[in-house]
Amino acid sequence: MLPDLPLVTPERPHLPASGAEMEARGWDAVDVVFVTGDAYVDHPAFAMGILGRVLEAAGFRVAILSQPDWRSADAWRQFGRPRLFFGISAGNMDSMINHYTANKKVRNDDAYSPDGQIGLRPDRATVPYSQRAREAFPGVPVIAGGVEASLRRLAHYDYWSDTVRRAIMLDAKADLVVFGMGEHQIVEIARRLAAGESVKDLRDMRGVAYALGASESPPDDAIVLPSYEEVKTDKRKFAQATRIIHHETNPLNAKRLVQYHDRQAVVCNPPPMPVSSEDMDRIYGISYTRLPHPMYRGRRIPAYEVVKHSVTIMRGCFGGCTFCSITAHQGRIIQSRSRESILAELRRMGKDPEFSGTVSDIGGPTANMYQMRCTRPEVEAKCKRLSCVHPKVCKLLGTDHGPLIDLMRESREIPGVDRVLVASGIRMDLAQESPEYLDELARHHVGGHLKVAPEHTDPDVLRRMKKPEVDNFESFARAFKDASARAGKKQYVVPYFIASHPGSDLDAMIDLALFLKRNGHRPDQVQDFIPAPFDIATCMYYTGIDPISGEEVQVARGLRDRKMQRALMQFFKPENYFLVREALLKAGRGDLIGNGCDALIPAQPPRQAIEARRREANGTAEGDHYHSIANPAKGEPIGERGLPNRGYRPGRKSARRQNNKPKRNGGGLGR
Repeated sequence: MLPDLPLVTPERPHLPASGAEMEARGWDAVDVVFVTGDAYVDHPAFAMGILGRVLEAAGFRVAILSQPDWRSADAWRQFGRPRLFFGISAGNMDSMINHYTANKKVRNDDAYSPDGQIGLRPDRATVPYSQRAREAFPGVPVIAGGVEASLRRLAHYDYWSDTVRRAIMLDAKADLVVFGMGEHQIVEIARRLAAGESVKDLRDMRGVAYALGASESPPDDAIVLPSYEEVKTDKRKFAQATRIIHHETNPLNAKRLVQYHDRQAVVCNPPPMPVSSEDMDRIYGISYTRLPHPMYRGRRIPAYEVVKHSVTIMRGCFGGCTFCSITAHQGRIIQSRSRESILAELRRMGKDPEFSGTVSDIGGPTANMYQMRCTRPEVEAKCKRLSCVHPKVCKLLGTDHGPLIDLMRESREIPGVDRVLVASGIRMDLAQESPEYLDELARHHVGGHLKVAPEHTDPDVLRRMKKPEVDNFESFARAFKDASARAGKKQYVVPYFIASHPGSDLDAMIDLALFLKRNGHRPDQVQDFIPAPFDIATCMYYTGIDPISGEEVQVARGLRDRKMQRALMQFFKPENYFLVREALLKAGRGDLIGNGCDALIPAQPPRQAIEARRREANGTAEGDHYHSIANPAKGEPIGERGLPNRGYRPGRKSARRQNNKPKRNGGGLGR
């Protein structure tokens, strides 16, 4: 519980982000320095916004060190020695996913940096940030948290190095890793350290992981996982460890886990308990400025622009999708704010003269799980099921959309609020159980297009994903179309699909391409599967084994295979013609080349396809098309090598990659 946090705090300026701002407050020191890889935005959609304000509301002095220059420890020293601890976070995303595409190329921009600038945080940022904190003030506790630390708290597969890496705390030399959303843990840590307890005393907390000394013995009640050395050399041991870890994620019955790294044991305590509605209200009732720090002087932070007028109503997800990290980080038990708290936030937004009048999203990880829980608490306390909705919706799951419908109706009546949109993902199988919800959604909360995520059409791939079969999507699309017609609107669903997910081969992708053609879908965006640390699907990708069933799984690991799968989803684009043709011939489906009704591409390449191939060949001959991030340890300036500290294309007059490197013989792969 967070009983002494006021429901609404007085409006305050941003927390100090520099030594000068700290001194302007009359402080000679701070209790906590919160280090983040993101731009500092005082908004409840950003981790540093919530955690900093929660600590402040609990009575602690907090400074925010945002995107520091990690080439030295100087930035870590500007606030002086923190009285309690350094809090370390790579940011709202794993830094490697933030930096690199599925093809392991550096991304063109960073949505969590001013003007989308790349290169403002290092790879695996938790590690150098923690090490710099240790260097700046030896003896000050270093507490790592955030998505990156959560997903890497035990030995994990790292896609970008194609290796199994140690638990992140060992490389970071952190005293504790906090996993999960972290509000309860960070306040408890601050209070207990302030009361004179040591970091070792904190090992009894839920939601923390820690490393034992070589001479220390792990707790007797722990489950011992296959060791780091075993999971690194034996893929079946890796799959076994993954299965155990995911079956110990229900906080109501999860056991403590231990994993040895040589002679040193890493202990992972049970996950934190779900946040109560009262505490959710306290957390979101804090008066955030909802603005980026003034130091950015109006520079645009892309991720903030997306969420600045959104309202979070719940956390967690019981879907259990194997490729998604939400359940691992936020938990599978839904945690909802009260109706009064949400409406109070909307009223504050409505009074803001800068508010546009449109709420961009009212939702969470999923739009329509608000206040849904197991109807049998005694069963929930024992349940080890990884998904409450797969292979079918559990009969004990409460799926009443009534509270959400009431909330949606009341949100539209707030003075100053003209429109409330739902942009979070809709769980289609749940939505179809409430025609009233679909009518409300279609009539008032969709701006012409509704994004949904059927993900695939192949039954085996969908089973690996823990997603319903494609028939569910088709019935939802019909139901939504009918609801839109009743509202007098012509609206469409926009489906999202994933390429190269474990289990997906060329035959499965060709079936998906045929489905798209027959139903008139032409996806503008294609999601390539990226193996994020910790996920079940990542285990499948690395091991070729489904860790839950033990079955072998087909995996597309080669870059060419992944490109073909992606191209098949956009078979209609002329620039994909030759890749699609190659894929069809490789799969023995030459019958889909020509003029038949099911043909995906014509027999002869269109002129645009030939021109696109010529442009690609010319671009490849011009030089290296891979971005490369500088190495500050060698004295190179932060950012992309050879460029004025910005990405490829953003802000440039020319779209052509600057050629500041010597040409390679034979060139490199084009984009």
